[in-house]
Amino acid sequence: MRFYEYEARKIVELAGIPVTEYGFCRTPEEARAAAEKIDGPTVVKSQVLTGGRMKAGGVQFADTPDEAATHAETILGLEINGHMPRGVLVDPKAEVKQEYYAGVVWDGTAKKPLMLFSDMGGIDIEQVAEEHPDHVGRGHISNLDPVFDFQAKQVIARTGVTGSQLTRATPILARLAELFREKDMLLAEINPLAELTDGRFVALDAHMEMEGEAVGRQAKLLREELEIAEDDTRESYEPSDFERRVKEIDASDHRGVIQGKDHNFDGNLGLVIGAGGGSLTLTDAVRSQGGKPANYSEIGGNPSVAKACGLAREVLQKDGVEKIAVMMSIVSNTRVDIVARGVIKACLELGLDPSETIAVFRIPGAWEEEGAKILDYYGVEYYDRSVSLWDAAGRAVEKVQG
Repeated sequence: MRFYEYEARKIVELAGIPVTEYGFCRTPEEARAAAEKIDGPTVVKSQVLTGGRMKAGGVQFADTPDEAATHAETILGLEINGHMPRGVLVDPKAEVKQEYYAGVVWDGTAKKPLMLFSDMGGIDIEQVAEEHPDHVGRGHISNLDPVFDFQAKQVIARTGVTGSQLTRATPILARLAELFREKDMLLAEINPLAELTDGRFVALDAHMEMEGEAVGRQAKLLREELEIAEDDTRESYEPSDFERRVKEIDASDHRGVIQGKDHNFDGNLGLVIGAGGGSLTLTDAVRSQGGKPANYSEIGGNPSVAKACGLAREVLQKDGVEKIAVMMSIVSNTRVDIVARGVIKACLELGLDPSETIAVFRIPGAWEEEGAKILDYYGVEYYDRSVSLWDAAGRAVEKVQG
């Protein structure tokens, strides 16, 4: 789950990190009132879940409350990269002496959170890391143990920051790291973290992204403190008809789970995968061997035959799909016979020959002997565990390429 800036600022504030006095506003009148409370020059920023606000005109400066209201009215009607704003954030125009970057990200290679700090804030950290690597400090933290100030201090000191700046920035990075772990974040960054002319360090902007599986565990933060509705899923794009239909099929029966995504997929090989979390690996295996996946999918938890059939039907009816690959893994407890019945049923209902339509069927899993009998009956080629997932993906690519 992603957060709007005003929500991310709230999360930062709850963690004890200093922020400027800001106001989230849904109308020009609210923006005027927020600017009056600030009593000075302000910045009016569009609240959208996309980048490029400044270039699109979604960030404007105002010297008076009336000017803030005028800017808010314009910004509230401004679409940015296909997103209409949730509202505007009215923030004081800070007197900044120095801008820094503070962030924590998940390092998938090390399987640990990674603290990042730079004395070149206000621009993308990726750009700084590429062009000025000596200005980026890094340091891993434990998944379980508390984060200590000395760990944050070491990361910051690697950028050459010393003295009072080092002393003031250290607890901010340490608290951000604790926030990252405690709130199940995938990304927690403050950019810029500003040193004001009076010496204070404050967060002028924040970006947060939470692990989707943690939404239930973080209900207090999401529902009570941020007042985010349960149906507010924060998709980064508008779900396709395919995705909506698969979601509806999944919701129609409590047994098992099916997932289907086709954002940025436009290939000719449909995928129905039950691999105990290996769906991404198998999708990559298809691509790495020259194939063009038409979708991403996951099937697990022993769904009904109807759900397996529904997923297969939706995949088969996608534009451009020539064949489908059904790949199961031994680590998945999903019954092979259920998946086989569902996929074959989908082929027959659409008037397709299962033996011609199913490029490969890799069967390791529960009830695989029963599944093999069903596949034999319909002449579907299948492989047992002696054929690796990689090889099964490669054979599917060969089949669909002729």
